[in-house]
Amino acid sequence: MKTNISEETRSFLIDSVLTNLANDYSKEDSEKLSILRREKVIKPTVFIETGTSGIASGAMETLEAVEKYIKDHSIDADIVEVGSNGFWTEEPILDVQIPGKARLSFGRVTADRVDDLLSSVLNKTVNYESILGQYKNPKQEMWANIPFIHLHPFFINQQRVILKDTGVISPHSIEDYIANGGYRSFYKIVLNYTPVNVCDLMEQSELRGRGGGGYLTGKKWKNALNTEGEQKYIICNAEESDPGAFMDRALAEGDPHRLLEGIAIAAYAVGAGNAYIYVRSDYSRAVNILREAIRQAKEYNILGQNVFESGFSINIHIVQSAGAFVCGEETALIRSLESKRGMPWSKPPYPTETGLFNRPTVVNNVETLVNVPAIVENGPAWFRTLGSPSSRGTKLFSLAGKVNRKGFIEVPMGTTFRDIVYEIGNGAPEGRKIKAIQIGGPLGICLPESRLDVSTGFESLRELGATIFSGGLVILDEKVCMVHMTKYYMDFLRNETCGKCIPCREGTRRIYEILEAITRKPREESNHETLERFKGVVQLENLANVIHDTSLCGLGQNASNPVLSALKWFREEFEEHIFDRRCATGTCRGLRTFRIDPDSCNGCNICQKKCPENAIIGVPKNPHFIVDEKCTGCGICFESCKFNAIFIK
Repeated sequence: MKTNISEETRSFLIDSVLTNLANDYSKEDSEKLSILRREKVIKPTVFIETGTSGIASGAMETLEAVEKYIKDHSIDADIVEVGSNGFWTEEPILDVQIPGKARLSFGRVTADRVDDLLSSVLNKTVNYESILGQYKNPKQEMWANIPFIHLHPFFINQQRVILKDTGVISPHSIEDYIANGGYRSFYKIVLNYTPVNVCDLMEQSELRGRGGGGYLTGKKWKNALNTEGEQKYIICNAEESDPGAFMDRALAEGDPHRLLEGIAIAAYAVGAGNAYIYVRSDYSRAVNILREAIRQAKEYNILGQNVFESGFSINIHIVQSAGAFVCGEETALIRSLESKRGMPWSKPPYPTETGLFNRPTVVNNVETLVNVPAIVENGPAWFRTLGSPSSRGTKLFSLAGKVNRKGFIEVPMGTTFRDIVYEIGNGAPEGRKIKAIQIGGPLGICLPESRLDVSTGFESLRELGATIFSGGLVILDEKVCMVHMTKYYMDFLRNETCGKCIPCREGTRRIYEILEAITRKPREESNHETLERFKGVVQLENLANVIHDTSLCGLGQNASNPVLSALKWFREEFEEHIFDRRCATGTCRGLRTFRIDPDSCNGCNICQKKCPENAIIGVPKNPHFIVDEKCTGCGICFESCKFNAIFIK
């Protein structure tokens, strides 16, 4: 919920917090800060994660239950909505802090559990069943026998730098952000640094773009700064269209002011007076939170005209996209911002030379920009201590798919995928084996379980022919068919290509057709079609390489990655589909052949009634049979049989 702040508190935040870089506070001011930071509370405070992932898990119903409990019991308490802390598996997550005690965090708090949980904590007892941990707070009394939340298996192997406040402070309150050190880096920059100094600082930090190729951020900024232009622009690329990636949305919903601060510093560094956040239109919650954050920052004169009375002016605009995947590519994004069709152009010229409205433009993604305030605050030497020598800092990943602990995480660059999957994600559910991981979404690669010791650095992934891209990690267990997975990504890409260049437009369609052909039932093919299928299979790898070598932009150049990597590591599955005409996992519907075990079938007739193709024959109380010529492999009979009499041959 939004907090009401007095003018006295506003003045304190600006005069005593924002401008006091030395942290030389009086005892009275330190006490005020502790309250504003919620290190100590003067009345019970309930924090509830209401990011999109939390809402999907029932957080709004939990919030209503909290409000009802407080009203029914006439309790003077605060309710604070926060973003997701990344631990999706445990959502809805609810934290409670009472005066004098540390903040407690509870997982899977559905509406029906609210009354018992709040009654327990308010009476200074703890419900151990759902406890995630307590926040370490030397200024408050710790709860006995409760572990610290940062030592939880999901968090202990993370290094949360840009996520340190996500899920902790309110995204609706600029006061929360300022009290915890926010906008101090921007204040420091505009009053003490020249634009050249800021570009040098970023270059010294060795921060590389987190959206793809890993170009040095400081170098990109310097290129734009040194290019003449009456107007220059900053674009924040929040067009997060990769299936399985949700970090940009989570950052915007959980810590919007950190993003705005990073954008403002970038604008000052290149001499831009206007910046644009290009965000998906279906991220409505993130858009609303960002708009509110911009409004609050203008009220504090942190954005707008003559910020901090420094002579520098910056306006940040939000532009909602239609969600086209190709507009994640920077030149296509620029065309879209100009109200043109989102299609990439050949480079050079680069956007830093001729970008938005033919003016010098810097395009950075969300994760790159939220690193900037921390680098300014702690210095480039500090940033270089994080990660690996070739890949500095930390990296965000989303853990999705067949994994026990789902969520978005932050780890030092150089962490191995094995540590991410098994230490943080806790492996696959139900004791199943992990077959592979898909890195980077539709343009990424798949790696088999045997190669998970690869590190999360730019160079190590480049050696495998891939980049980090969005940071999406989809975990695939032994029940996943790699041919089916590859076909899914190629179906996605053939629909998302802009159509400008022939290799991408026609090549992705042709690859999909080949994959579709090898997952069809043999009886559906004529002799001619069978010959064409084999010819296509023979050409599959060559076709993928041609697309990679001749396409115009990053989408086409990387569109064949899923195919090439799957062929490299899982060729036997492709051969099984092609030559044996079977799918071992039973995933490919076109290759499934169902049989009824006559010894197990009691003739209950349920499968016959539910079959949409009338492919099952038999009389009640006698074994039934499946007619192969009619069966489409839908699996409805398999799912409806209560006696395990139907199996996949």
